[in-house]
Amino acid sequence: MLRFFDTREIALEALERVFAARLTAATDAAETSVRAILADVRERGDAAVLDYTRRWDFPRAERLRVPLEAIEAAAMRVRQDAALWETLNLAAERIRAFHEKQRRQSWFDATSTPGETLGQIIRPLGRVGVYVPGGTAAYPSTVLMTTIPALVAGVRSVALTTPPREDTGLPPDGTLAAAFLAGVQEIYAVGGAQAIGALAYGTDSIPRVDKIVGPGNVFVNLAKRLVFGTVGIDMLAGPSEVAVLADASADPETAAADILAQAEHDALASALVATPSRAFATAVTAALERQIQTLPRADIARRALQGNSYLVCTQTLEEAAEVISRYAPEHLHLDVAEPWGILGRIENAGAILLGPYTTASHGDYLVGPSHTLPTAGCARFASPLSVDDFVKRTSLLYLDRKAAERLAPDVARFADLEGLEAHRRAALRGAMPETEPPA
Repeated sequence: MLRFFDTREIALEALERVFAARLTAATDAAETSVRAILADVRERGDAAVLDYTRRWDFPRAERLRVPLEAIEAAAMRVRQDAALWETLNLAAERIRAFHEKQRRQSWFDATSTPGETLGQIIRPLGRVGVYVPGGTAAYPSTVLMTTIPALVAGVRSVALTTPPREDTGLPPDGTLAAAFLAGVQEIYAVGGAQAIGALAYGTDSIPRVDKIVGPGNVFVNLAKRLVFGTVGIDMLAGPSEVAVLADASADPETAAADILAQAEHDALASALVATPSRAFATAVTAALERQIQTLPRADIARRALQGNSYLVCTQTLEEAAEVISRYAPEHLHLDVAEPWGILGRIENAGAILLGPYTTASHGDYLVGPSHTLPTAGCARFASPLSVDDFVKRTSLLYLDRKAAERLAPDVARFADLEGLEAHRRAALRGAMPETEPPA
């Protein structure tokens, strides 16, 4: 099912080009449609959003916002399963505890250089839009993994959008219950590129936001990319990806299970197995074929494996680590005899799962770090969703008269170098004010 490569026959640079093209065709085909949807939402607002919702999600849609009583009722239904409610609470507690450790403080330094005060002011964003996927599955885990870091950061207003079910016109109970548990009450039953457009541009029903976060399919990611600049975005997160770095000690059944856990998300999901063991490569291929037979979402998983997934045999474990870094996966499972020993060789990955017992499923649901991770090679430059995504930094600069005079000649020389006379004059004038500015 996986496209096979051997590094004895293909250069790593050529292999990297293969990886880079894994979503290009789907992206190119969807971009025209996404641009049209965004333009329509920007022009017609609620009317356009309702039209797309009726066309693709719920034919009888009449409103966008989910009533508070519907959120509370969904939470009550879920709460009837005491064990499930306890699990949701455990997940929320662990996610909150992890992200509390990421909080930053403003700082000011007035001691290093006489007459200068430098600093950085940390403030939470005012309003954030969170996109939670839906459609063929429900993702209450994503609700917790995206909204809790925002609330920990101190964001005052969190708006959540997610597709409605086609039978009720409301999001799934689990999604609403997770939002209730997190403390989010502003929820819109809207999915796809139209949800991103509504959050970015604002409509009568959906006030615009400052930043949009959350994973989604190729249409959602394209929309996020296209509205960037009008609003901020976290990253391009989705479709799902997993890579397995394995040696001869790895269990092929465990590796196959981890791969299928991500492949079942989306037909555009991607997987990579990199190993120096030919025996493992043969065994994991057989394990995938066995396990997929009994999956309810086998058709989706099979299309993901056949269309966007790879098996690479390398000459050494170190070379396999380089293959992984060139792929830059969302999830990486280090299923090798000495995972801590090879960890330093991994340059690019959204989340690294060490050892045979730490599966991507553990990370997706419960362990603590947000499972909203960079995909499509974006782990080369992007990081997992964190509290940092929900704050902004403002630089603070203060010079007294003596400090300004001391720096002015150097500033003027820089201005001369760049040919900016007004800059030079301003620096020299700023060093000689008529009166001392207040501290």
